[in-house]
Amino acid sequence: MNDTVMSKDIYLTPVGLKKLKDEHKELTEVKRKEITERISKAREFGDLSENSEYDTAREEQSFTEGRIIEIEEILKHASVISEKIKHNIVEMGSKIKVDIDGNKEEFYIVSSVEANPSEGKISNESPVGRALLGAKVGDKVTISSTITSVYKILEVR
Repeated sequence: MNDTVMSKDIYLTPVGLKKLKDEHKELTEVKRKEITERISKAREFGDLSENSEYDTAREEQSFTEGRIIEIEEILKHASVISEKIKHNIVEMGSKIKVDIDGNKEEFYIVSSVEANPSEGKISNESPVGRALLGAKVGDKVTISSTITSVYKILEVR
């Protein structure tokens, strides 16, 4: 993750915070040990210059350590979104129902760290998320990217 992201607060839902803490625990207490054991076993096979198991384990170790550092940075800058959401205004942590050109969709406005469009979790920093923030039930928000769509806010919870 780049330094500009880490220099500001990172907003997380309580669920997102728990998921990150659980992932950190899994990586530091389980995955690290498994990788260390794999590296140790691979060393027993001899010549490391032609040992693909050793190379694979070292690459996985590098990725895992990088992810641990990234999670620690996120947690250091994390601010948990309040569960006390205004039910009439779209804000971080809002679950909203919208009508997009006749199709009904549900979104959960979260941080870029938690965003997962396939699960309906959209980032507050995305063009759609930014445009929807501050909207109220009944508002129509026009969002232009490659196509222009009108999002009518049906419900905020």
